[in-house]
Amino acid sequence: MSARAHDPGTDKARYVSDMFTRIAGRYDLMNGLMTLGMHHGWRRVAARETIPIPEGPVLDLATGTADLALELCEVHPHREVVGADFSLGMLRVAAEKLARGGTARHLRLIAADALALPFEDRCFAGVTSAFLLRNLADLRAGLAEMKRVTRPGGRVIALEITQMTVIGFAPVFNFYFHRVVPAIGRLVARDREAYTYLPESVDRFVAPPELARLMEAVGLRGVRFRRLGMGSVTLHIGIA
Repeated sequence: MSARAHDPGTDKARYVSDMFTRIAGRYDLMNGLMTLGMHHGWRRVAARETIPIPEGPVLDLATGTADLALELCEVHPHREVVGADFSLGMLRVAAEKLARGGTARHLRLIAADALALPFEDRCFAGVTSAFLLRNLADLRAGLAEMKRVTRPGGRVIALEITQMTVIGFAPVFNFYFHRVVPAIGRLVARDREAYTYLPESVDRFVAPPELARLMEAVGLRGVRFRRLGMGSVTLHIGIA
């Protein structure tokens, strides 16, 4: 295993983009295997948190293969949804998925960097993301961009993997996450490095209360978070 699996180094954005492009073809399969299919339910919960937002389009940031964006289309069948990602490999897989399904005609995919979004201020009624934040080279700047492009009264909603703290279950989960997941990644995605980076990036990421404070620091109001998946995933919500 290369040392790079443990530390993306100074050019984290390029490392993450290259990594997700490498695993794009097996990304959906790996998500299903790692979570026993539960990730669809987590995305559904996140999408439903956008129901109270004002009129206007919704941005799904780091859309990947568009699973959360498609959930948004289900919740908002008449609202424009934009799925943005800086991994062209992920966007290609997402486009192929849309071409096969043909049920999300109001979903548009674009290439965009979460730290420099190509949108005007306050142009979206809501911004969602699933498993983006721990991959950002500058977390506070990324949150500030999400807030910048959200209309007053709109919501910023983020799903993120969380360090397990449930007494008795945490050691089991940590063994699975740090030992079993990389092995599955090697066999299924043929990329142990990417699925070694995954648990280690979670280890380095801020705890939910600290993330809530950062969301407040960039100007989001009414910030709250909710644990899902026995505490292995946290849904963060803030109002612009």
